[in-house]
Amino acid sequence: MTAYTAQMDSMFTGEPPRHILSLSGGKDSAALAIYLRDRVPDIEYIFHDTDKELPETYDYISRLEAVLGKPIVRTTPTDSFDHWLTVYRGMLPSNHRRWCTKMLKLKPFEDYVGNGPVVNYVGLRADENRTGYISTKPNIMAVYPFQDDGLVRADIIRILEDSGLGLPPYMNWGRSRSGCYFCFYQQKIEWVRLLETHPALFELAMGYEERSVQFGEQFYWVKNEPLRQLKEPTRVERIKLDWEKSEQRKKDRRGNRSLIETLGGLEPEDDGHLRDGCLVCSI
Repeated sequence: MTAYTAQMDSMFTGEPPRHILSLSGGKDSAALAIYLRDRVPDIEYIFHDTDKELPETYDYISRLEAVLGKPIVRTTPTDSFDHWLTVYRGMLPSNHRRWCTKMLKLKPFEDYVGNGPVVNYVGLRADENRTGYISTKPNIMAVYPFQDDGLVRADIIRILEDSGLGLPPYMNWGRSRSGCYFCFYQQKIEWVRLLETHPALFELAMGYEERSVQFGEQFYWVKNEPLRQLKEPTRVERIKLDWEKSEQRKKDRRGNRSLIETLGGLEPEDDGHLRDGCLVCSI
């Protein structure tokens, strides 16, 4: 037991707690796993596999497992996305009805945890100010090591680079977050990049969208624009052009970039976009 583990354990009376970190396939939870590797030797790493993740996410989780030197438990839900879609009468998830997070992430987490005391490590950084969909079970205490220790985005990137893991590979083609390939929190430019990088997954997402009308009101993953329209070549070019103009405006406002951004080929996060979403899915 390390001094850090003893400090966490001291917050409980009676039965010693389990130490658990849920991995999303994102950079922050991966960096936290590496950060805690030697501080909490008995930590349990878990990954809630929805079966709708990006191929790059599965690759990243496997490589992280090698870096950590211990297994990452796959808590694959007993019932699939398609099962719950039937239960919810064909109602696809959205930011107003996030049953996907509840049934495919949070429920498997709580089932895995059980009713004993648990310290749940969450990868929120010191330069973030957001909340998320975290369990409220009384036996689970959430802690935020990055916030406690004052670590910001540049620190997280440094941890990942120093470990040899690096950033999630889906960031190479412009995806900003982990999560299902049809995540409704994607920007239009990310849908375009999904179309160009994984056209088969784009077609599957479009199929879900177009079948939704059979169960009531027509649903679109991207607000009021159907994916079939979004994939048209002229529309794709317009989305790319609008995105480039938006990025240029942000660069003009921001001025000089930091060294870590220059070396890493990264842009600072867009507060309005990347802070949206479900914590358990996207950290």
